[in-house]
Amino acid sequence: MVNPQPRSHEPALDVAMAPDLDDSRQLTRTIAQAADDRKGADIKILEVNEVSYLSDFFVVVTGFSSTQVRAIADNIKKRVEEQLGKEPIRIDGQASGSWIVMDYGDVIAHIFLPEEREFYNLEAFWGHAQQQSFIPEIHS
Repeated sequence: MVNPQPRSHEPALDVAMAPDLDDSRQLTRTIAQAADDRKGADIKILEVNEVSYLSDFFVVVTGFSSTQVRAIADNIKKRVEEQLGKEPIRIDGQASGSWIVMDYGDVIAHIFLPEEREFYNLEAFWGHAQQQSFIPEIHS
């Protein structure tokens, strides 16, 4: 007897466990807005979910001093925790304050000093990802 549906050796994707892209977008927007509130500059959002398994989005931000880079990171952490109830899985670079990476799983925030941002040039490295500039919300 022929089996009409061949069996796959790969486990079925559990739809309930799959990350929700709308949740990732909300997290991305919250991170970008928190960075903007601390005067982060040249905020870019890279949608990397189609080209990488690392995360769905990168948020790339420039701060102009190590103090500002740390303040941006602190505000992101505070805002995401208050508004979305999430904490970063990992934060690296706080001691030097030249490049802080905040890993939220489906979104990774990169806060750079200008020299580091230019040197590592994530936008060019991930140039095949969809890229957009952040437009802050206007509160009246």
